[in-house]
Amino acid sequence: MTILVTGATGSVGRLLVDELVAAGASVRALTANPVKAALPDGVEAAKGYLGRPATLPAALAGVDTVYLAPLPAYVDAFVAAAQEAGVRRVVVLSGEPAEYEAQADPAAWHYYKVERAIEDAGFEWVHLRPGQFMNNTLDWADSIKAEGIVRAPYPAAVQTPIDLADIAAVARVVLFDESYTGRKLTMSGPEAITQPEEVAAIGAAIGRELKFEELTHAQALELWTPVMGAESAEWLLDGFRMMSEFRMTPETTVLDVTGRRATTYREWAEANADAFR
Repeated sequence: MTILVTGATGSVGRLLVDELVAAGASVRALTANPVKAALPDGVEAAKGYLGRPATLPAALAGVDTVYLAPLPAYVDAFVAAAQEAGVRRVVVLSGEPAEYEAQADPAAWHYYKVERAIEDAGFEWVHLRPGQFMNNTLDWADSIKAEGIVRAPYPAAVQTPIDLADIAAVARVVLFDESYTGRKLTMSGPEAITQPEEVAAIGAAIGRELKFEELTHAQALELWTPVMGAESAEWLLDGFRMMSEFRMTPETTVLDVTGRRATTYREWAEANADAFR
């Protein structure tokens, strides 16, 4: 059985390739630049990209199961190509917001658009719904290096961030284990933690005292809009506001699926300490 990993050089996809190779799977990796991908020995590289549908038929030929990275604008083209190729099963990297999107205007769907398209097409499916990534806090690296300060809004917001490696480990299991078919797996790290607590964990990892300075909603909006656009900045800020009002609680999915506990933020900070030094 050949498994196609889309987004094979992405944040989760590349880790998943390694997981699958270690498990002895036959892996084909969809990548826009096979030379730069530096894929492990034994992995078949398929040159292409979900956003270039013309590259999909060759990549999907002979494939039974697909790990699908989220690219909503092109999901219909993927569905058509996968049906034509005879793909049977699709494991979708979705996101925790999908459940809320499902209750909103379809024009606002992102993760749920992909989930719905895969379900409606008749594939056997599993939806992976991780929450916030621990890696997002790498955005703090520059200010930590330069000033020893992290500036962010909503310090009381309680999150349950997850390590990318834990997402990849869960994906590997469900790609092999068909008992998960038809399930939506919400995933998180093992602990509830605030941003100031994350900053303290980074400080401990690098042996340096760091400070957290709170931004107002307006200050954060002004800072983030040039980077991600006003709509995305407002969406992100709204999420932090909700997490400050409604405390998030950890999911046990990583432990339940893989048999090992999920990575704590302190462990992640120690493993990534060099990025903040």
